[in-house]
Amino acid sequence: MPYSIMLDAGHGGRDPGAVYNGRQEKDDALRLTLAVGEILENNGLDVQYTRTTDIYDSPYQKAMEANNANVDFFISIHRNSFPTDNAASGVESLVYDKSGIKLQMAENINEQLETIGFVNLGVKARPNLVVLKRTKMPAVLVEVGFINSDTDNMLFDESFEYIAQAIANGILDTLEESHQIESPGYEVQVGAFRNRRYADQLLQELLEQDFPAYIIDADGLYRIRVGNYVLLEDAANMEQTLKRAGYPTVIVST
Repeated sequence: MPYSIMLDAGHGGRDPGAVYNGRQEKDDALRLTLAVGEILENNGLDVQYTRTTDIYDSPYQKAMEANNANVDFFISIHRNSFPTDNAASGVESLVYDKSGIKLQMAENINEQLETIGFVNLGVKARPNLVVLKRTKMPAVLVEVGFINSDTDNMLFDESFEYIAQAIANGILDTLEESHQIESPGYEVQVGAFRNRRYADQLLQELLEQDFPAYIIDADGLYRIRVGNYVLLEDAANMEQTLKRAGYPTVIVST
């Protein structure tokens, strides 16, 4: 049975969160949450969401939703803010207390985001935050850069896909380190077709560019995949190479 995780896009609806030059935290949080969720789903996790559209639920409602769903982990994604514009930057994660697998997961997420270029501000205990206090499962709140930092916003926009992958990596690495999931193999999918001729055309195009591509024929679809990697990082590197070459991609676990 796959491990389950509830992803919470901070704020929403009538609550925009932090705002800077018309940019709203709730929008950045939702976009990033959905991107992280897609990666986790492709790696075999059962992913649920507190919201997938611009609606408002209170922090208490979100915590109760996670409890009622009986998920194994809860991750809330936010953008930070500072009283003075462009005076602070970096990522930090918040936990109820600095113990257990939630601390390990928060530290891993921060370290992964640090590799993208964010300043790592560390993990802080916030026992009074409702989504950390009222959830029954390990919970982490991630502040992905300061929304009133031009430096962090530029990094957020230019490295968005890397950031989503970094957060997912932090979560998956923690589960592997704690032996809660077995380490899978990873492949990069470039296309899926019902017509074999189209699949063959894409396969040949990729092979001519020296990509290690192949076809998987299953469930009535011809899936074009590239590589077979033990490390998620290696699959992510290949995914970015393919994206730069103009191909739509998704990482899948095997």
